[in-house]
Amino acid sequence: MSAADREQALQEIVFCEAILAKGGRNVLSETFRDVDQITAWDHYPPGDVFDPASGAQWFYHCHPTHEVQVEHGHFHCFLRPEGATGPIHHLAAIGVDAYGRPLRLFTVNQWVVGDDWLDAEASIGLLARFDMQMPQPSYLVNRWISAIFRAYEGEIEDLIRQRDQTLEHHVAPGGQKVREDRALEVTSEYLLPTRS
Repeated sequence: MSAADREQALQEIVFCEAILAKGGRNVLSETFRDVDQITAWDHYPPGDVFDPASGAQWFYHCHPTHEVQVEHGHFHCFLRPEGATGPIHHLAAIGVDAYGRPLRLFTVNQWVVGDDWLDAEASIGLLARFDMQMPQPSYLVNRWISAIFRAYEGEIEDLIRQRDQTLEHHVAPGGQKVREDRALEVTSEYLLPTRS
């Protein structure tokens, strides 16, 4: 990605946030717009968001109240290269605070999302396809998520490679499969720069 493309994606992130803020909203409140009660670990919006043209998919879930510190929850982002009924591959997650401000990008062990596993290079090959062009639950939220993937594409590539390195060097107890070891949840993490 060129420096100009990255700058354009960063500007789009700010633009989406600014338009939502004009209405007293943010990416999180917009995601929960039609929700009466928020329940930890439930997917929002219900049924996830899927773009049939790109195969991009995401959902948000939050943590139980007693676990909440700075991060409220995160957007888990996937790609389904063969369509809605085909294999699903987790790419990365975007952790946000209670005001929808992005805090970190991270990858997870397979047991966390139960996706169809792809190694690092195959997963990285899907990143350019992650482009969410859907009106629900909010076009601005979908554009914001897509812009984060574009702006931090290099960092996400590094995270996916680190994920595989973490798994390669992790020893699961009792001969358990590494990708099923519940003691290993987050496999790599990148803290996003804070903005004023």
